[in-house]
Amino acid sequence: MKVYGIIPSRYGSSRFPGKPLAILAGKPLVAWVVEAVSKAKGLDAVLVATDDERIAQAVREHSGVAVMTPSDLPSGTDRIACAAREFLGRDFDDDDILVNIQGDEPLIDPALIESLVNALKSDEKWSMATAVTPIKTQEDLKAKSVVKVVLDRDGGALYFSRSPIPCDRDNEADLSSGLYVRHLGIYAYRGEFLRRYVTEKPCALEMTEKLEQLRALWMGAKIAVVRTDDEGIGVDTPEDAERVAKLLESRGA
Repeated sequence: MKVYGIIPSRYGSSRFPGKPLAILAGKPLVAWVVEAVSKAKGLDAVLVATDDERIAQAVREHSGVAVMTPSDLPSGTDRIACAAREFLGRDFDDDDILVNIQGDEPLIDPALIESLVNALKSDEKWSMATAVTPIKTQEDLKAKSVVKVVLDRDGGALYFSRSPIPCDRDNEADLSSGLYVRHLGIYAYRGEFLRRYVTEKPCALEMTEKLEQLRALWMGAKIAVVRTDDEGIGVDTPEDAERVAKLLESRGA
């Protein structure tokens, strides 16, 4: 068994073109993400999967490993599977664990990555793992941009939705109940399942909600869900980049 941390990174962004190369506190955003991910214990390799040579060059200039992948891949999940194969020169093994880490979170907690990996290592029933954090406002509960998750008694995902779930029929949702959590965009896949996942066509649920993880549930996968209080701080706009740069500088990063 090997564990790979893989960071999909594309140049194009409707709100922030060239985002991975934005300079924050003296280094490109993508280099900060590699540095944070590399602090997670138990990773055998950290890779940046990209279709842009400028990003690959920036990663290598900061001692990271970049893997070139085709630009026409349909999703970040396809990109990490492709990058792992390119890096290995062969297919990854059934019991390998591949962690898909967003390329715009330079402040990601390495312990969260470790928790996802440990969830898969501790119980073979899980095909993949992801993370959630409490929903704190009614506005977030109602927002379509915030993905909600309902869990089963074992801490597995029952369903993901952009709608407010679970629905409290009679009252305003009690956010202190522990039932209302938002999804964080980080995934760990078991190798055998990832191979099957990327060959499966998107299902109607996925296309309706625009959520890739619904394909996994539709396929019958069991998804372990790790709870964390850390919402993460992503960089989606130039304004976000300025704010995160100040945080990095204040931490003496």
